[in-house]
Parts: sequence; C-alpha cells; structure tokens
Amino acid sequence: MSSKQTKVALETKILELSTLTEISRALATALGYKAVLERILEIIGENLGMKRGTVALASRFSEDIRIEASYGLSQAEIKRGRYKMGQGVTGRVVSTGEPMVVPDIGEEPLFLDLTKSRGDISKKNISFICVPIRAGEEVVGALSVDMLFSPDISFDEDVRLLEIIASMIGQAVKIRRMAEDERQKLVAEKERLQEKLNTRYNITNIIGNSKAMHHVFSMIAQVAKSNATVMIRGESGTGKELVANAIHYSSPRAPKPLIKVNCSAIPETLIESELFGHEKGAFTGATEARQGRFELASGGTIFLDEIGDLNLAMQVKLLRVLQEKEFERVGGVKTIKTNIRVIAATNRNLEELMRGEGFREDLYYRLNVFPIYLPSLRERRTDILLLGEHFLEKYAAENDKDIKRITTPAIDMLMSYHWPGNVRELENCIERAVLLCDSSAIHSYHLPPTLQTAEATLSGVELSLSDAVERFESDLIVDALKATRGNVRKAAENLGSTSRILGYKVTKYGLEPKRYR
Repeated sequence: MSSKQTKVALETKILELSTLTEISRALATALGYKAVLERILEIIGENLGMKRGTVALASRFSEDIRIEASYGLSQAEIKRGRYKMGQGVTGRVVSTGEPMVVPDIGEEPLFLDLTKSRGDISKKNISFICVPIRAGEEVVGALSVDMLFSPDISFDEDVRLLEIIASMIGQAVKIRRMAEDERQKLVAEKERLQEKLNTRYNITNIIGNSKAMHHVFSMIAQVAKSNATVMIRGESGTGKELVANAIHYSSPRAPKPLIKVNCSAIPETLIESELFGHEKGAFTGATEARQGRFELASGGTIFLDEIGDLNLAMQVKLLRVLQEKEFERVGGVKTIKTNIRVIAATNRNLEELMRGEGFREDLYYRLNVFPIYLPSLRERRTDILLLGEHFLEKYAAENDKDIKRITTPAIDMLMSYHWPGNVRELENCIERAVLLCDSSAIHSYHLPPTLQTAEATLSGVELSLSDAVERFESDLIVDALKATRGNVRKAAENLGSTSRILGYKVTKYGLEPKRYR
C-alpha cells in the first residue's frame, strides 16, 4: 500500500470514528426520540456525503413499515414512504435481516422509490444502501442512504459502518419500546385502579334495603352530579365515609383525588399546616415547603371528617376557604386559589355546639348546604341480616373458610342487640364469629358475650342448662333441615341419628320441615 493510500485509509478511519463519536453523543442527549434519529441521519449526511437517508421502523402490530425519521425528504415524501414486509428493497431487508446494496437504482427492479423523491430514477446516478436495524435478535427496521453512483467504488466499508450505526439505533429503539411498554402498563394499571375505585365506592356497594337507606341513596344520587357542599350527619360507625366515597366517585370529579382528613386525629398545633401547607422555615422543623390537603385535592374533593372537633381559629380559616376559594400556606404570603368540593361529616350535635359557642354559626350554614342524615343500625333493623350476610361472605373469603350462613338463634341475637357501635360493631362481631367458626354456619355461641348477655337481659329470662341444651339441639336440627331442603331422612343421616328420633325432636321443638324446601 502506497503512502497516499495509507493516508486515505487513515483519514477514512478518523472520519468513521468521528462520525460514531458524534452519533454516540446524539444518543446521550436529552433530545426527543425522533429528534435523535434525525440528528443521526444529519451526521451521516454531513460526514459521509449522503444525499438522502431514512430510518424506517416496522410496526409491532401489523405488516407495515413506515419512515420514522429522514434526511433530505419533504413531509409529503415521508408520508408516501410506506412499505409492506418483503416489499421493495426496504421491505426485503426488514424481512430477511440481510443488508442490500443497489449500485444503480435505475437498474434495479426491486427499487420502487415509493417516496417519489428522486424524480426519474432511470436518469439518476444514485446508489442505495439499506441495512437492517436490530433490537436484540429481532429486526425492527432498516437504515437506508442514497449515495452518488461511481462504478469504481466498493461499498463494503460503507455497509460495515452503516451496520454499526444501525446497531446503535437498534439499542435506542429497544430502549424506546421498553419505555413505551412500561408506560402502557402504568396507564393500564391506572385505569384498572380507577375502575376498581369507582366500583368499590359505587353507591350500590352501600348495603341496605330499608326505607331509611333508600332515602339516603336518593339523596346521594341527587347531590353527586353537583358541586354543592355536603354535610353528612350520623352516629359513629354508620358509614359516613362510605357515603362521601359514593358521592365523589359518582361525580364528574371522580378522576381527581379524594383527600380525607380526620379533624379530631390531628393535633391543634398541626391542623393548619396539614390543611393549608407551609413554607420553608415557617416554624421549627419546617425544613422545606409542603403542600396541604386543600392543594392536594385540587380539582377533586376534600372530606373533612369530625368537623365538629375543629377549634374556633381553624373554623374562621375554613370559612374563608369556603367563601373565597383561596388560602395562604402557613408562613406564606402568596394567595393560592382552589377548586375543590367540600364534604364534611360529624357525629356531634352542631346545633348544641353553636348554642354553647363551640361552633360558628356562619360556618355551620356554609357547610350545611345539603345535609344527609345516616340512620343508626337501631333505626334500620331490617338491614341487620343483609349486612351480616355481606360481612360473613367477605370474611369467610378472606380467611378461606366455607361458611354458608348464620343460624336462626344467632340471627335472633343479632336482631335483639341495640348496636351502640352501629355497622362498624356489627362488622367486628361477624369477623370475630368467622374466626371462631369451624363449621358451615355461624352459631349463637360464636357471637361475642356482649350480644349473648344482651339477649338474656332483653328476654328477661336467664337460660337454665336444660334450656340451653334444647336451644342448641334445635339449632343443629334447623341447620340440618336447611342443608337438606327439609328432607328429614337425610337430615337424620347427617346428624348421625334416625328418622324416627329426628321426627320426634322436630315435633317437640315445633319445627316445620316444609319451610326449608
């Protein structure tokens, strides 16, 4: 090799290394995906004398191959550059995974020039090089370039360099697709969780068939679509938070957050910061600025539970938010506008608090725009069995137990109890009973002592040992009759007895097998 040839070869190597270095830098920039591909083609054009160039990628969901980025093509030409797998030079390279060199495009019938960017190709002295782009083992597209034709040029070095560049592009495509897959998973998960929230907190998931609960459902349906402030009243454990959930997730604000605040659970010294946020250095320990609940709930709903426990100073600040829809963070001077819906709840007598000057009258009327009263469980006794069966199904599934029903004596005890803790207490009782139960039905002895004591007290009679045994025996027989649909013979077999003995017991306890058919 002559010194001139050595010099040319050295210059070529330097140019290649310079080109690859520039491409590596382009891939490392924070430019968008398409902008990076266009920059790579621009580098190839500047350094290698490329007339035109494209990066065409195969669709993941069809046989289409489209131009993703180009150099020297107009938008109209890019739109025309669509190929099918195996169609033309580009389609064949993608389908076979092998590079192709067309020394003169006017002499190659496979060259289709779908972009119409070259005019009359029979009169053009253009060479076309196309190499596959791989992401791992998969061919995901093709890198193609137009070069000036010369009969004495060898394309081996150009193909080798373009294959290196194509492999670098392939890594970028792979990373991009992984990011797209992850994004799609996150979007799908977000949609799934949103659907789960909407289903879980739908109004139909509030259990109740009594007249009082039908009235509550009607009130929820009427107010949900509006932006009106709602005040939920009722004893502790009646389900005020469930109603707040149902209102929010049935409203146009459902895609936005529902932020819940228990006003009685936050110390008075922290309540303002919790609700409105604070600036850095506003007080000892405020090492950075922090958003409050009203900011976090922007566009959505804030649920202020136990509103009757707010101190008077906070009541004044809350009144301003309700009236003016604005507030300042603790230690801040910037006024922050807010677009939220307020739902408040309390188990306290606000009217009595107002008379004792423990609750501001003006705040009361601001909050009490649309009051909803939740009845206690004592006021909706017809829902006790419905709720009990719901909680039985829930906790039996959670604890992997095959418990089908609640026995009649246990139902009688549930119906007789006065339920000071309302639905929450009933749920706890059923959960306890499920944990204790080792049969297919909840019996009276699975229920807490408080219910059993209450039953004896309400009936006015303490059960003797013989009476307790008879009640237990009757309970077992009723279970067996229910399980066999009133078939005395099968029930006797299940109990390890005879039809004659069981028939005697049925008569003794005044049971009617026909009722269970």
